[in-house]
Amino acid sequence: MMVGSALSNQVGAAVGTLAFPVIGALGVVAVRQWVAGAVLVAATRPRPWRFTAAQWRPVLLLAAVFATMNLSLYSAVDRIGLGLAVTLEFLGPLAVALATSRRRVDLLCALVAAVGVVVLSRPQPATDPAGIACGLLAAACWAGYILVNREIGARVSGGAGPATAAGLSALVFVPIGVSVLVTSPPSPATVLCAVTAGVLASAVPLAVDLRALRRVPAGAYGVFMSINPMLAAVVGLVVLGEALPWDAWCGIAAIVGANVVSQLLARRGTPRGHAGRVPGERDRAVRAAPRAAGRR
Repeated sequence: MMVGSALSNQVGAAVGTLAFPVIGALGVVAVRQWVAGAVLVAATRPRPWRFTAAQWRPVLLLAAVFATMNLSLYSAVDRIGLGLAVTLEFLGPLAVALATSRRRVDLLCALVAAVGVVVLSRPQPATDPAGIACGLLAAACWAGYILVNREIGARVSGGAGPATAAGLSALVFVPIGVSVLVTSPPSPATVLCAVTAGVLASAVPLAVDLRALRRVPAGAYGVFMSINPMLAAVVGLVVLGEALPWDAWCGIAAIVGANVVSQLLARRGTPRGHAGRVPGERDRAVRAAPRAAGRR
């Protein structure tokens, strides 16, 4: 299920990219937000009119982060390709996990990941600074998504908070998306690509991940998230013909490897009887990270 979810996520992003020439990244993101909002609201049926002011604040912040995260990621994909964009975005949850640790090995992992980022973003003739900036913004938004989602979990029961945030984000994109679709009328094939991206990258991971997390520890799921940048690079190569140079593959491997080593060592250090659970703040961050799969 985890393999299927990750593959669906990256294939959905790649298929959405095929609609860029007609409706651009903004149009694809609008359709994705509509699909995600419809699925989450229908599945959760939130009652936002019962929220207090203290509950509304993180929900509104999550809606803003949710929208910015997807828009910045797809803008990065449009400029620097799927593999590099997803790898840079992956720095978000990695930074949250490492920031909550005081172990030397985690600091070493952070250094290795930083080297990978330098390899990917160093100035070259073909470097796109705006695309790299969008990828890093997506990473910052993903980190914020984890932290804000954790705060919502403490204030709002069930999935009503994230569902409401997704619904609000979808409403914000209604005038934007309609304007794009009216200005650049899409063909049926373009609409199909955008909707497919919303289904494969939002609806499918949401449904599958919830079932997978009932069968595997959150820590194990956190380690498996590391496969996404590599899958994105492979899907980008197969579906979009985005060939990466060998040094880019080395940078991706460094970032993925840093997360795998950090998570595996954290699980080895977990006391017996608490398998799949990491104590303290790190535990909550790791548990919150898989929820990001639902928005991707």
